[in-house]
Amino acid sequence: MELATFLYITFAVIYLLIVCSTVLVIVLDNRQPVKTVAWILVVSSMPVLGLVIYFFFGRNHKKNILISRTCSIQLARRSAYRYFRMQIPDIPEEHRQLINLFRRQSMSFPYPENQLHLFVRGEDMLSALIGDIRAARHHIHLEFYIWEDDRVGNLVLDELARKVAEGVQVRVVYDDVGCWKVRNAFFERMQAKGIEVAVFMPVRFPKFTSKVNFRNHRKIVVIDGGVGYVGGMNLADRYFYDQGEKRAWRDSHLRIEGSAVCGLQRAFLADWYVAQEELITDACYYPTELQTTGYVGNMTMKSGKAAVVQIVTSMPLNTWQDIMQGMVLALLKAKKYCFIQSPYFMPTDRLLYAMQTAALSGVDVRLMIPEQADTRLLTWASRSYLMDVMRAGVRVYLYQDTFLHAKTWVSDDSLSSCGSTNMDFRSLEHNFEVNAFIFDRKMALVMKRIFLEDQNKCRLLNLHSWEERSRWRHLGESFIRLLSPLL
Repeated sequence: MELATFLYITFAVIYLLIVCSTVLVIVLDNRQPVKTVAWILVVSSMPVLGLVIYFFFGRNHKKNILISRTCSIQLARRSAYRYFRMQIPDIPEEHRQLINLFRRQSMSFPYPENQLHLFVRGEDMLSALIGDIRAARHHIHLEFYIWEDDRVGNLVLDELARKVAEGVQVRVVYDDVGCWKVRNAFFERMQAKGIEVAVFMPVRFPKFTSKVNFRNHRKIVVIDGGVGYVGGMNLADRYFYDQGEKRAWRDSHLRIEGSAVCGLQRAFLADWYVAQEELITDACYYPTELQTTGYVGNMTMKSGKAAVVQIVTSMPLNTWQDIMQGMVLALLKAKKYCFIQSPYFMPTDRLLYAMQTAALSGVDVRLMIPEQADTRLLTWASRSYLMDVMRAGVRVYLYQDTFLHAKTWVSDDSLSSCGSTNMDFRSLEHNFEVNAFIFDRKMALVMKRIFLEDQNKCRLLNLHSWEERSRWRHLGESFIRLLSPLL
């Protein structure tokens, strides 16, 4: 036998053994069957490349990503102390189960007496944020998945630098993967100006594979413990300004003034601990008497002053998938309608079945996603699921005006939500996310009105026409769907 032939056979045997052992590891991980099949498909059908992809993105490192239990307990106690010093709110009976679910999962408390303002234009949100930063007296905490070195990013940086010069504490957390395209010099300039900066789970060799798949997708701002922001907008120009012929992205962001900011503070300080290994539990970050800023804004976009809000977080290391379980319960408890906006739609089986069950039971379920996602692959993956929900009676709207990046939810004129969570596998199972769940009729009506206004910029899909599309398109979307748990 020639040497070349011998080496080829040896390599083939070794490679086959590696593939078989990798498939065995994937099976023994006991993940959801659809994810197991997807990874087996990647490893077995893509020679060498499939193994590389699995090595970097597929291995289950949840057990290696641990937040100190002592840290979690101390932060939870601080927010609990703040909660129980207040007058406990009357829990809406129709949402008692949902509120109790969040409390039992992760001690997420239903904070009363909050005033909310919903932004659907980036420029309005940025104007309010700058105003609140300028009014800060003690501390400013900011956490964004993406913070770019552009017009918006530098504007916020300059305002923060001025507050540091006035003696205000400023802390910033950014995600390493979300900011891969941003030069380190930008964040070094932050530090040079006195801003405390922490990068969340930096992806560096050799620990690359244990962190790259678990990203912090949250967008949190806390100012003096009494004003907070949460939603879908990152600090990048495309969220706020038109880019040539491309319109600014359509997104939603929530400003909270009141006790629920304690929940945002707890989430930020937990992430600060992960990124910086510094535990901060001082009472000054959870003030019992909140100073109002006097911000007015667009009165038609506000809630009442007594809105009950729960700040709910999810993360890959949790025992429960908090936000997803809340969405499932809210769908199953809806009686009249449920309107959902998301930039991507690759739901888990449980969420998909909940949408189908609600629609089949007579609930008016509507889903709004963009006509085109920001990548063609995600567009195809999202569209592969649309027939499943339309057959159950879900009405699907494709937003055409610009890229829809909002992540909102409203049902029955009484429950609404705004946050960072997309309706896809990555967001629901792998990312660190945060959503505000709002139990307030006025804010629910605001979100309902906005959804109906957005419908005017959408194309309503017809089930028959959708089924009649070309077989090749169906085949392409179905193939990409196999990879959707990995996207």
